[in-house]
Amino acid sequence: MARLDRKKAYFWLMGTCIVLILLAWNVVRLWSVTAAVVMSVVAAVIPPVAVVVGNYGALRDSEPPTGQPDPDR
Repeated sequence: MARLDRKKAYFWLMGTCIVLILLAWNVVRLWSVTAAVVMSVVAAVIPPVAVVVGNYGALRDSEPPTGQPDPDR
């Protein structure tokens, strides 16, 4: 996965998290507090997932060359 792809995925996930929180407590809670709480729980799970997605393969990309051909490329 390319660096920009990871970065885009991270920002999409975090943007989704922010939208879920804002909608849950500014709009949805007026009709259903339970739905707002469920949306908040989903939003709370997204940041750790976003960190894993954003950092996936980062170590491999930052390693110095060893002189040996990389079998993954």
